[in-house]
Amino acid sequence: MTRALVTLITLLALAACDTVAGAGTDIQKAGAAITDQAKQTQSGM
Repeated sequence: MTRALVTLITLLALAACDTVAGAGTDIQKAGAAITDQAKQTQSGM
């Protein structure tokens, strides 16, 4: 019982890490897009 519970918690933790990493990548891409747009706007002024 305890071994199964530890295994389940470990699997959930690994899945959560993967999800957080994916969200971090998405946020990073959004930040890069905003930066690029800001540079384009600034160069057009």
